[in-house]
Amino acid sequence: MILRVADHSDASSIAAISIEVWIGTYLKRGVSGFFADYALAEFTPARIGALISDPEEFILVSNNSQGIDGFIRVSPVCDAPIAGWSGMEISTFYVQPRHHGKGIGTRLLAAALSHCREQRTDSVWLTTNAENDPAIAFYLANGFVQIGETQFRIADQGYLNNVYALSLT
Repeated sequence: MILRVADHSDASSIAAISIEVWIGTYLKRGVSGFFADYALAEFTPARIGALISDPEEFILVSNNSQGIDGFIRVSPVCDAPIAGWSGMEISTFYVQPRHHGKGIGTRLLAAALSHCREQRTDSVWLTTNAENDPAIAFYLANGFVQIGETQFRIADQGYLNNVYALSLT
């Protein structure tokens, strides 16, 4: 496994992993048209390609001998949805479930945090679905603390997300 910065040839692989992980994590009782439409509109090679082209975004992929098995995206310093918190945001962090427990997430996170430190940010934050127990346990084990809650919105629907932060100073 090697970690490397994403390039345009990775856009379709990142889109496919995003759909796989998002649906597998959040749609446990079936896939309705509402959620399918969201996933298929949100996770497209064109949208991922635009993020890869954006010099403000940092996207790192984990590449094994067969292809990409995970990635992390760090966005520029912005305000968290919790008053008084800002920093770089871990916007997306997905590892294929069949590759969990192999150290991929740990290596991606460490590299992303190193990037944040190089950018001289004081903190990093992220949100995750409040029912995503494996992700929550991973973040807590890596020093993040819950600083609040927010709603992830799709159209007029809201879904409880926890907000976590990590001080880098």
